[in-house]
Amino acid sequence: MSEEKQTPRRPVECGVPDPMQYMHPVLKANYGNWDWHDRLRPGVLHHVSKTGDEVWTVRAGTQRQMDVYTIRLLCDIADEFAEGHVRFTTRSNIEFMVSSEAQVEPLIGKLQDEGFPVGGTGNSVSMISHTQGWLHCDIPGTDASGVVKSLMDMMHEEFIKEEMPNRVRITTSCCQINCGGQGDIAINVQYTKPPVINHDLVANVCERPAVVARCPVAAIRPAMVNGKATLEVDEKKCICCGACYPPCPPMQINSRESTKIAIWVGGKHSNARSKPTFHKLVMANLPNNAPRWPEVEEVVRKILYAYKDNARDWERMGEWIDRIGWPKFFELVETPFTHHHLDDYRGGRAALNASAHIHF
Repeated sequence: MSEEKQTPRRPVECGVPDPMQYMHPVLKANYGNWDWHDRLRPGVLHHVSKTGDEVWTVRAGTQRQMDVYTIRLLCDIADEFAEGHVRFTTRSNIEFMVSSEAQVEPLIGKLQDEGFPVGGTGNSVSMISHTQGWLHCDIPGTDASGVVKSLMDMMHEEFIKEEMPNRVRITTSCCQINCGGQGDIAINVQYTKPPVINHDLVANVCERPAVVARCPVAAIRPAMVNGKATLEVDEKKCICCGACYPPCPPMQINSRESTKIAIWVGGKHSNARSKPTFHKLVMANLPNNAPRWPEVEEVVRKILYAYKDNARDWERMGEWIDRIGWPKFFELVETPFTHHHLDDYRGGRAALNASAHIHF
């Protein structure tokens, strides 16, 4: 007797996936009912619920862009050592949950044997939050994943130990849209020149009204060149953001001369102790020097260890800078202060009023 045919459920393509179906049973049973927690060592969290149930979480760093072999390896480790439940954090750490403390050390040993460092909790340098880079993004000026690999090699000890004044959140973004978000230290692409347009291809490749609408400062308009429909850029308005490149690849924004990297500091999302803040520029026009980005690594190293050696306990990067002042900060990180650091931009009102989303 054949089974009754069922109509598949239509996928929900908005919002986040339902986390409950994959959640560890102890987490599911005590959802919203936790009493206290502590950290047994870097990378290990211990939570106790009001019912007395306990769960231990082991956090390890991953490379985020993973091949099938690595994913299967992590799943095999979860099945053998961690009761089959894992989750990923927004910073690409993987967390394994277990209901017995006796499972913690064997799990840590297996992860370390397979090359996955355990850490990233408390006052440490967690994995770097980053965008897609050359592998997936349609607008990258650099490879965010490659920058992360280079920097985390340098900061490995600060990931597996908790020796920083407070947690350090670092971000990288492969373009100026800054999908990485605000960070204590941020490594972002800096486009220095307007796009170079291949007028022969625009009409065949680009939906011109969509490209015009994409520009946040209304610097792009339709044009005719050699009898062909194309686009032109008002370079006096252009802020070199690169937003026109994804819908129109003939508007090329990237080149060795025009694509640089900038370092920013002091960004913060949380309200703990101080309000959320935007990060601020420290160093601009660093070469986009793949595959190891040594110039970027040198600047980040100076900033990180100046903070580690001079900040007070519990001070975040921006709070430390606010206390000592920007002149002292630039002195400690051995970085010159130039006119590019002056915040004298006054075009926000006109630029935002050109948007369909924000008016004031």
